[in-house]
Amino acid sequence: MFQKILIANRGEIALRVLRAAKELGIQTVAVHSTADAEAMHVRLADESVCIGPPASRDSYLNIHQIVAACEVTGADAIHPGYGFLSENAKFAEILAAHNITFIGPSAEHIRVMGDKIEAKRTAKRLGIPVVPGSEGAVRDDRTAKKIAAEIGYPVLIKASAGGGGRGMKVARTEANLSEALSTARSEAGSAFGDDAVYIEKYLEKPRHIEVQVVGDGMGKAVHLGERDCSLQRRHQKVWEEANSPALNIEQRTRIGETVSKAMADLGYSGAGTIEFLYEDGEFYFIEMNTRLQVEHPVTEAITGIDLVHEQIRVASGGGLSVRQEDISFNGHAIECRINAEDPRTFVPSPGTISHFHTPGGLGVRVDSGVYSGYRIPPYYDSLIGKLIVHGRNRVECMMRLRRALDEFVVDGIKSTLPLFQELVGNVDVANGDYDIHWLENYLADHH
Repeated sequence: MFQKILIANRGEIALRVLRAAKELGIQTVAVHSTADAEAMHVRLADESVCIGPPASRDSYLNIHQIVAACEVTGADAIHPGYGFLSENAKFAEILAAHNITFIGPSAEHIRVMGDKIEAKRTAKRLGIPVVPGSEGAVRDDRTAKKIAAEIGYPVLIKASAGGGGRGMKVARTEANLSEALSTARSEAGSAFGDDAVYIEKYLEKPRHIEVQVVGDGMGKAVHLGERDCSLQRRHQKVWEEANSPALNIEQRTRIGETVSKAMADLGYSGAGTIEFLYEDGEFYFIEMNTRLQVEHPVTEAITGIDLVHEQIRVASGGGLSVRQEDISFNGHAIECRINAEDPRTFVPSPGTISHFHTPGGLGVRVDSGVYSGYRIPPYYDSLIGKLIVHGRNRVECMMRLRRALDEFVVDGIKSTLPLFQELVGNVDVANGDYDIHWLENYLADHH
């Protein structure tokens, strides 16, 4: 087992990793920018190192400074959290060259899954169902027309190097295909420095379903069920639940087994999430995240398995602590991402939190690095914290969520708490009847 883990992140996820390390009796090192000197994980860590000024590129993305912090403190492993350097293959390679363990998959797997086209090709080869589309980047309009005719309109044009919804365009007919192509190409070029695009079938009303897996890197892997992350705004998840209200046990088992077998065959190491669009009983692979997800707590709530413990165990060569037959799914869990944003306009609202009170009681968990008097800096994402609620079934879970939201107090800045209070009372949400477009349509109509 590791002696000392450096946490190369900030905010609630840095605190989440720190707690897991403490429980395992491992020393912790927090790194922070000058803007985060007063952060909770910095206060609680055994040691802390300032790695630069507020801008991410000068601190949390500064590989040289992070490696130097490991050498100064004698940390033998790094947990990257999510975002920042968590899916940076070069970072994983540099750490290996310095004999520091990267708590995550191999650089090769990060690279393969980070390239959307290569990821799709790999998924197909491993037997994971994929969205029908082009085999690789589409270079000219003639080829695009041929592929679109084969898979059927509407089609989606996507940036190969992209993410966050940039470089994505829908073509509903052949008439608007070439315009959609050129727009997607220029957006992709300016956002990612790479104008390669590919084409796939556009699903009208899909749900976003993702499967959590953990592999030991030696040919064994387990799945921990799925999460439904369909309530999204601008391709950002807002509300996540496990299990999905849309799947039955047979579908859940089938997709879970498909994915865990694929990850075992790949020799995948650590935690990973395979994301799908789901429509009319069919799953279509979109991408794989080779890291811990923001929404991992809902999976922990229904399985009782600590995913960060598993990540650390696997990275230290200890293998998985569970076999597939040991994993059972209990009840239902929902996570709400509470952001420092105006609940109507979604404009970020940094500033000082004058009063902060989190809900408690059975089945209520709050992952947050925030406290009364804490100043939310304007330089990073606006996540205040995550409210995770667990119940014996979805109805109990929703009732508990409503109660917990009413107890949650964030004063001094604007937060998205009122939005969740609205959603928890909505009939469609109560019935679990929504798709990936539902929230944007709802906001357009009501806000």
